[in-house]
Amino acid sequence: MPAGQRRATLVGGLAVLMWSALALLTTAAGPVPPFQLLSLTFALGALLAGLKWWWQGQAGWRHLVQPLPVWLLGVGGLFGYHAVYFTALGLAPPAEASLIAYLWPMLIVLFAALLPGGRLAARHVAGALLGLLATILLVAPAGGQLGAGAPLGYLAAAACAVIWSAYSVAWRRHAEVPSDAVAGFLAVSAVLGAVAHLGFERTVWPTDLVAWLAVVGLGLGPVGAAFFCWDYGVKRGDLQLLGVLAYATPVLSTLALVAVGMAEASLHLGLACLLIVAAAALAGGLARRSSQKAVANPSQDRSLAVGQTDGGGSG
Repeated sequence: MPAGQRRATLVGGLAVLMWSALALLTTAAGPVPPFQLLSLTFALGALLAGLKWWWQGQAGWRHLVQPLPVWLLGVGGLFGYHAVYFTALGLAPPAEASLIAYLWPMLIVLFAALLPGGRLAARHVAGALLGLLATILLVAPAGGQLGAGAPLGYLAAAACAVIWSAYSVAWRRHAEVPSDAVAGFLAVSAVLGAVAHLGFERTVWPTDLVAWLAVVGLGLGPVGAAFFCWDYGVKRGDLQLLGVLAYATPVLSTLALVAVGMAEASLHLGLACLLIVAAAALAGGLARRSSQKAVANPSQDRSLAVGQTDGGGSG
């Protein structure tokens, strides 16, 4: 692998590590309402890009001149996914909600197989069924009773996976858009979050230093720098390797929650985690071979590589 490609792959891998901390930091932020948290963190992410432009002496606003469909896709994907994600973590146990939301790598493979030039094989269906089994394990606790708000939380987590995977596949058609344009999507999403917060929520500020640090960490990492790192990686790095790394996100996320005591290690949680990884690996196997064929035959539709290139959120 050339040095430049290796470097870009490592940068893209940093996004996977940052997304693994999304559930942990969101939970640590405390009872901050979802749209308020979204507004705060996305504003920090946009500010991060603005500081980079200032430091480099760039006229960053030029990156924001994009067609309306690009803006609708960028803002809709980022704002929609994270609004639902923060809601899911507020209504359901964070480890279970996080694992369900992180079904998006497998769904990207499934959706990509339905694009022109792709095909849906038995391997894809088997992976989807394993993911469904893992979800059933997560939403059926040992006691047989769900906590208040948990069903809606699980439903929101599932919506996260669908939103981010659909967004990622659709975004593949706009590879020419510069990574810096993400700053504009973050800024607009922050404004929309503030409007929704003022209209539907009661303001609750972080209660202590740890909670404030978690909010700042979210804005600088999982919902800030991670988007720019991922974009750089998928455009210039080893796309297949980055796709494999994305499948590690739910495992790392769950381990982080267990390590700090925000989730309890259990047999059903561990088994569900293994099933999700197996589902992603199984569903992604055929897509990986298809990508190899596409390299040998450049005339194939480049959308076949989506399953190994795009990802979220992050949350």
